[in-house]
Amino acid sequence: MAIYKLFPSQDATIYSKYPNKNTGLDEILSVSIEDAQDSGNTQASRTLIQFSSTEITDVINNKVSGSSWSASLRGFLAEVNGLNSDTILEVYAVTGSWNMGTGKYSYSPEYTNGVSWKDKLSVDNEAWITSSYPSGVTGSYGSIGGGGNWYTSSYTQSFSYYDDKDININVTPIVKSWYSGSIANNGFLIKQEIEFTNNTQYNINLDYFSRDTHTIYPPQLEIKWDDSSTIPFQSVLETLPATISISNNPGVFYPSSINIFRVNSRPEYPVRTFQTSSYYTQNYGLPYGDSYYAIKDLDTNEYIIDFDDQYTKLSLDDNGSFFTLYMNGLEPERYYSILIKTTIEHNTLIFDTNYNFKVING
Repeated sequence: MAIYKLFPSQDATIYSKYPNKNTGLDEILSVSIEDAQDSGNTQASRTLIQFSSTEITDVINNKVSGSSWSASLRGFLAEVNGLNSDTILEVYAVTGSWNMGTGKYSYSPEYTNGVSWKDKLSVDNEAWITSSYPSGVTGSYGSIGGGGNWYTSSYTQSFSYYDDKDININVTPIVKSWYSGSIANNGFLIKQEIEFTNNTQYNINLDYFSRDTHTIYPPQLEIKWDDSSTIPFQSVLETLPATISISNNPGVFYPSSINIFRVNSRPEYPVRTFQTSSYYTQNYGLPYGDSYYAIKDLDTNEYIIDFDDQYTKLSLDDNGSFFTLYMNGLEPERYYSILIKTTIEHNTLIFDTNYNFKVING
């Protein structure tokens, strides 16, 4: 398994209610619908997020093993209000370059030196197209023209009232198009499916953390591939109870570090045999295809990398089980814990090994 996380090169929210306002340095990204009773017109906000083409190409060319990989856009909820029973978010590939600018929603007078509802770059520089769209490109808006332009293929995520509201959308076709060069990488646009309804009962505000947030929750582009492997291993753990530990853990890493963690396992009460060496020095492998790892933030107790039956699979060689972890996707100056999940004797077990490490600024 491997999961490589990329963070945005730029992001911003654009608001139909404030068509010239730039919010490139806001800590929050908004994907909202507001019934503006004062003006009689429904208003909308949309989010733009862009990731570096250079970084995407480097991961695919130099880190991905094999030709099969996927990409997911992740966003982490800061606040939600007025959620409908079935809210749907749409993600599109943006057409046309834009500049995040240095404004904030709260600035007065407002900044207009970057992307806004009406313009891609700055006021009176280059407006979003509102008619005569090129083939395969479109846009939509209410009473105020603008709101971005995008390729018509959409990727969606729906939320019911009790669902997790974090964004986790498979955007592999978009990223593959960027990588191949068939379309230019101008980032993603995120919007709600239903906008400008003029319905006073439809006021949905979804706020997500931006790249400028001072938390562990900036948007992410996850590129994932299965790098697990196995060779015949003489001793695979098949009985319970068992003991699990982690080795090859110096305890401190830099964001650029790549580390192979070894998973040591053995029966807690080995079967008695006649031998000259200790029962407790033999290492066992965990069942291949039924064993996974996860990474948890120690302060928040949240999974930074959750168990995944395809992308967090443990590998197995003649020294036992292991996995490779890329530290770039972990926020520095924080502590993390490794968890191991496996299935033995038809029992699914999670070992919280209490083996921790820290990522520090290099």
